[in-house]
Amino acid sequence: MKKLALIIALMGLGACVMAQDLKYYLPDSVSYNPAIPKPKDIVYHEVGEYHITHDRLVNYMKAVATAAPDRIKLELMGLTYEKRPQVLLVITSPKNHQRLEEIRQQHVQLTDPARSGSLNIENMPIVVWIGHSIHGNEQSGTNASLVTAYYLAAAQGRQIDELLENTVILFDPSFNPDGMQRFSGWVNQHRSKNLVSDPNDREFNEVWPGGRFNHYWFDLNRDWLPAIHVESQNRLEWFHKWKPNILTDHHEQGSNATFFFQPGVPSRVNPITPDKNQELTGKLGKYHAAFLDRIGSLYFTKENYDDFYYGKGSTYPDVNGAIGILFEQASSRGHLQQTSNGLLSFPFTIRNQFVTALSTLEGAKALRKEFLQWQRDFYRSAMTESAGVAVKGYVFGDEQDKAKTFHFAEMLRRHQIEVLSVKNKFSAEGSEFKPGSSYVVPTNQPQYRLIRAIFEKTFTYKDSLFYDITSWTMPLAFGLPSAELSAAQYGPAAGDKITDLPKQVGELTGKSEYAYLFTWDELYAPRALYELQQAGVTVKVATNKFEIPVSGSNVSFDYGTIMIPVKQQRLGSAQLAEVLKGVADRNYIRIWAVNSGNVNSGSDLGSSKFAPVAEPRVAMLAGAGVNATDAGEVWHLLDQRMNIPATHLEPSAFNRVEVDKYNTLIMVGGSYNELNKEKLKSWVQAGGVLILTEEAVQWAAQNGISNVSFKKTKAPVDSSQKAVYVDREQVDGAQRMSGAIFGAEADLTHPLAYGYNQKTVSLFKANRVFMEKSKNPYATPFFYGAKPMQSGWVSRENLDAVKNSAAVVVNTVGGGRVISIADNPNFRAFWLGGSKLFMNAIFFGRVIDAASGRGE
Repeated sequence: MKKLALIIALMGLGACVMAQDLKYYLPDSVSYNPAIPKPKDIVYHEVGEYHITHDRLVNYMKAVATAAPDRIKLELMGLTYEKRPQVLLVITSPKNHQRLEEIRQQHVQLTDPARSGSLNIENMPIVVWIGHSIHGNEQSGTNASLVTAYYLAAAQGRQIDELLENTVILFDPSFNPDGMQRFSGWVNQHRSKNLVSDPNDREFNEVWPGGRFNHYWFDLNRDWLPAIHVESQNRLEWFHKWKPNILTDHHEQGSNATFFFQPGVPSRVNPITPDKNQELTGKLGKYHAAFLDRIGSLYFTKENYDDFYYGKGSTYPDVNGAIGILFEQASSRGHLQQTSNGLLSFPFTIRNQFVTALSTLEGAKALRKEFLQWQRDFYRSAMTESAGVAVKGYVFGDEQDKAKTFHFAEMLRRHQIEVLSVKNKFSAEGSEFKPGSSYVVPTNQPQYRLIRAIFEKTFTYKDSLFYDITSWTMPLAFGLPSAELSAAQYGPAAGDKITDLPKQVGELTGKSEYAYLFTWDELYAPRALYELQQAGVTVKVATNKFEIPVSGSNVSFDYGTIMIPVKQQRLGSAQLAEVLKGVADRNYIRIWAVNSGNVNSGSDLGSSKFAPVAEPRVAMLAGAGVNATDAGEVWHLLDQRMNIPATHLEPSAFNRVEVDKYNTLIMVGGSYNELNKEKLKSWVQAGGVLILTEEAVQWAAQNGISNVSFKKTKAPVDSSQKAVYVDREQVDGAQRMSGAIFGAEADLTHPLAYGYNQKTVSLFKANRVFMEKSKNPYATPFFYGAKPMQSGWVSRENLDAVKNSAAVVVNTVGGGRVISIADNPNFRAFWLGGSKLFMNAIFFGRVIDAASGRGE
C-alpha cells in the first residue's frame, strides 16, 4: 500500500512536470496550425509553470487574435478601476465572421416574442460565453483560458470546423483582472524552484485582503444583478448585446474537494427559474461527466451549491433565457499543494477547467437547437405568465431623493428592462408618486421574470440552507417608495417609454447676502457638504424643523437641513455663490437662497438649534481579521460615491501612530484581537466618534468600550431531546443568518435619522448580533419592532431574537460617541437605503447630545 501511495504521489508530481509541455492539456487526436503562437511564445513560460499575470494574458489574447483574424475578433469591453483592459474574444468560423453583425441581431431577436416566431433556427449558431475566474485567487480558470484560446485558434480538422460553424463563442479570459493580478504576484513571488507543497507555506496563505476581490475588495460574483462596479457594467453591456444561450463560470473550491459542475442542490433553485432550465443544465452536465471520465477526474453534482441568488454569474443567465454553469475545481492555491486526496498540482486543475470548457462547447453544438428553442420559449412564456398575474406593473420613486431614484432606474435599464414615465400624480400603498420623480415598470414585457426577482418580497422557501443571501428586494435595498399596480391603477399611471434617462441636474435658486439652505434628503447631500468643507465653507445643521420665506413662498425644511451663513465665510458673497452653484450641479441638489434669518415657525437661523458641523477626518481599521468585503463597502461608499478620503489603518499602525488627527474611526465586522483597546478607549473619551458595525459591535462591548448588551437565541434542538445525526447539517445550518431584510423603526428627529422620510428603514442582516435596547430611552434611534420581517428566510429562533431588538445604539463615552450598528447598512454597495444612516454617523455623530447616549 505504501508503494502504491508513493506511485500515486509521484504521478501527481509528474503531472506538474508534464504540464510544462502544452501537450499535457491538449487532445492528441487534433492537429494544430503552426502559425498560431503557443502561450509560451508570448508569455515566456509554459501554462501552469507560473500563474499568468494579467498583462501577459492580454498580450496572448491579442497575439492569437492577430494570428487568426479569420476566427477571432478581439473587443475591448472597458477598463477596471485600476485601468486594466477587460477584453473579449469573439470566436467563430470565417464564414460567420463575414456576417457577424447579422448573426448577432438575428440571435437577439430570439428574446423578443414579437419577432422570434418568424426566425428559422435550423442553421442559427448558438452563442456561448466562456467566462473565467471572477474570484482573483481562483486562477485555474484564467490560466486554462490560455489553452482554450490556443485550441480554438489553432486546432484543425472537421471537428473544430463544425464547432466554429455552429457556435459563436464569447471568450472572457478574466472576469476580475485587478484581483487576478494581485494574486498572481503573490503566488509567483513565493514560488520555489523546488515546489513546496506544505499547505502552511506562505505561498498558500495570502496577506489580507487576498486576491479574491476587485480593487474595492468586493466579490464581483455577487454583483451581476446590482451591477455597481465598472467590471460588471462593462460585462453586462456585452452580455445583453449578444444574449448568450450558455454562460460558464469557472471557479475554485477548497483544496480537499474534487470538481463540481451543475446542476446544484435541486431544492435551492430559485422558484422563478422554469424547470426546463434545470433539465437543460442536466443534459449539458452529461457532456462534462463524459469528458472528465476520459481523463479520470473525479467530480460531483447536486450538492453544496445552488441556483438561488440571481446576482451570481452562474445564476444570472437563468433569469435571462440562458443556462448558467458553475464549475468548481479543487484549488491548488499555488503551484503544488498536499491535500487529503494527495498532491494537487496547478496544471492538473487547469486541465480540468480546459476539458470542461471543451465539454461545454461540444454539448452546446449537439444541443444547439434545443437551447435556441428554449431561449425563444423562455421569453414567450414570460409574456404568457405576465398576462395571467394581477400585478400589471410596479411604480417607484422619491421626489425628495431624485439621485437614488435615477440610480434605480439606471440599474433596471442595464438589464434591458423597459421603464415608463409616470403620467399623473397618484397614491399607492401609502406613498405618493409624481411625474418627473417616479417611474413605472410594466410587467407585460420580456424581462418579466427578472422584474419579479427585483421587486418581489419572498417568504416561502423549499429549503433552509443557502449558499448566498435569501432576499434582495431592490426597492427596499435602495430605500425607495414603491408599490404594485393592479390593472385599474396601471392604466392611469403609465406614461411614455423612457429611452434615455433624464440627466441629473442641480440648482442654485438665486444669490443671497444672508444664507443658503439645502436639505439632507438627497443621496449626494453628504458629498456636497464635504465639498463645501473642503472649500473652507462654514456650515451648520438644523436640529429642528422650520418654515421660512423663499422667493416669495413659504418653504418647510426638515431636521438635517444644512445652512450656510454668508457673512461668516472667508469667501466673498459672489465667490461663495459661484462655489455653491458648482456644488449644486455636481451633486444634483437644490440650494435655496434666503434673505432673512427670521422664520415663520421653528428655529430662527441664528438659533443654537443650528449646530456647527465639523469636517470629518476619517480612518477605518483594515487588515488581518477584518471582513474585507465590509471594509470595501465603506471604502467604495466614501471614495466612489461621496468623494471623501479615508485612511486605512492596520491595527498595528493604529497602535503605534498618533491618532488624534482623526475625529472619526470606523470598525466593520471582524476580529480585532491585536488592537490596543486602552488607546482606542482613550481616543473616544477625548471626543472621537467610533462607528461600529456587525461583529465589531460585540468586540467593543466585550472590551468595555461600549455598554451594549445582547439578546440570546434559543437552541434549535433541546438538549433533552434526541436528534438524528444525519439531520445535523440541516438543523445547524438553518441557524446561519444567510441574509434577510428587516424593517427598523426610526426616530426621525435623531441626528442619525436625518434625511429619512419614511418611518421604517430597511436594513440587511447577515449576522447573529442581536442588541438589547438601551435603558436610556433616547439611545436607540433605530429598533426592530414586533413584526420586523420584510423579506427573506430566517429561522424561528433568530427571528425571535430580532424582534424588539436594537438596530442602532448610541453610547456617550467621555467626550466621544460610540455608534453601534448591529447590521450592515452598506451591504454590497447597492443598499443605498442604509448609506444615509452611515453618513449621518460620520457627519452628525458629534451633534448627538451627550445626555442622550449616557447609560442609566
